[in-house]
Amino acid sequence: MFIETLPGMVQSRILSFLAVENRRFSGKELSKLARHLLSESQELEFWVKKAARYLLDVVSESNMNEWISGFSLDSGEESVGEEFDSLPEWLKDAAATNDPLLSWLPLSVSDFGSSFCDDSLGKDEDLFSQVEENGENDLMESGDDIDRDQALNVPLEPEIEKMAVSLRDRVLNFESSLKAVALANEIRLLCLEKGRDSLQVLNLIEPWKAEDETASVLISHLSSGDEEELAWPSQVLCSIVLPKLLVLEEPASRLLVTSTMEYCSLHQRAAVQALLFPLVFRRNGINNPICDVITRIVRECLHPAHVSAFCQKLLCGGDEERRFTMLQCHQCLISSELVWTESLFNLFQNILNHNVQLTQDSVDCLVYHVTQMAERFSKSLKFGNFVLCLVSKCASLLKSHKNVLTEAVECTDTLVTKSILSRLASF
Repeated sequence: MFIETLPGMVQSRILSFLAVENRRFSGKELSKLARHLLSESQELEFWVKKAARYLLDVVSESNMNEWISGFSLDSGEESVGEEFDSLPEWLKDAAATNDPLLSWLPLSVSDFGSSFCDDSLGKDEDLFSQVEENGENDLMESGDDIDRDQALNVPLEPEIEKMAVSLRDRVLNFESSLKAVALANEIRLLCLEKGRDSLQVLNLIEPWKAEDETASVLISHLSSGDEEELAWPSQVLCSIVLPKLLVLEEPASRLLVTSTMEYCSLHQRAAVQALLFPLVFRRNGINNPICDVITRIVRECLHPAHVSAFCQKLLCGGDEERRFTMLQCHQCLISSELVWTESLFNLFQNILNHNVQLTQDSVDCLVYHVTQMAERFSKSLKFGNFVLCLVSKCASLLKSHKNVLTEAVECTDTLVTKSILSRLASF
């Protein structure tokens, strides 16, 4: 976005102006701008963040007041958005006659056909809506069960199924790296054929059952070459790497980890959507081997600002924000809620030690879970180390939580309990 290229002071003044003059602009677009800056911008300055929060609050409050004043949902933000996007009355009147639409343009309704006045606006709105939807949701598969199942509802042609089954047999019978490269090319061509459901094809091929050596070759040669693409890289990760990591009980092989790191470095958004989110929502909670893999992805593949945005969505976001890609056959391995384990607290400690600046909302959520889990992990040194790291790295954001944290830490009995209490006492 252009505003992100401007100096922080200029960004802050623009956002302040938009907040004051919000009635002159679309509330939906202002809200989208503020949310984007708060969740996606890298190294957001304090006053820019404060101005973005204020803009979001103003727009949200304005929409709420309009909804209340109308005493119905029809008078809320949706109707305001429709009114803002609609043509002005004088232009509608001009379009309804055979006179030129605009005095300086030699165009009339007849130049466009009889259906222009009635259908043009609606078609344009549908087109823009579709473009916007495609831009925001590059991938339709998400945490929602309906979206996960979507790719499996349309049957494939018998010939395609036969080819997929043949590729599955070749995946299981690894012969050489050279043949694995050829196999990867055939899989990519079969999946990326126009109008074909890639996830359904991959579900038949079952590439996750390949040996790690074969899987590493497939991952390395299944890239589309476009680093900005989201759909295909996410499908590659969720069909090859994710199933292997979800059942990981021992450290992952060096071949698998190395190829995964290289792929995630090229496709960072796909790594978040197809690996990080599903892994963290593992049904039984993450263990030490999974924590190690996620930590490496965070440290070696993602910018700290991206990691902060991931934590914000993970801890505070709703189902719509926690989008992730996976095959239907692996849904049984995923939980709808976070399962808090020692390894999950250890993961957040690793993230904090990576100098990731968490938002106030993320810190508030972590404090809540600390207070809820203090008795359960009262003897856990990993839990204690995480709390000590939290109060050390996020001291400025924890002053309002001093009392509740102190009460929670007093329930624990570890080697670091006294250090944590001492640190809290200095707030």
